[in-house]
Amino acid sequence: MEKKMFMRVDEVAEVLDVSVPYAYNLIRQLNKELKERGCMVIAGRVDRQYFYERFYGGTGQINETKEENKNACIQR
Repeated sequence: MEKKMFMRVDEVAEVLDVSVPYAYNLIRQLNKELKERGCMVIAGRVDRQYFYERFYGGTGQINETKEENKNACIQR
């Protein structure tokens, strides 16, 4: 099954085993970081690739190189 590009709050809460309100805070922080890098963001969702990069150092479910991760956002 193909994974979607964005994670919603319920998935973030489940993966990290945190509450939904806390997951919203994490998503806001990650999206703020992405916005500062010039990426477009969607409120209440976080880029799956960036999430795994920040929490797990790009290992685990994401198999792309650091250079690909760097260029993975949609530029404004």
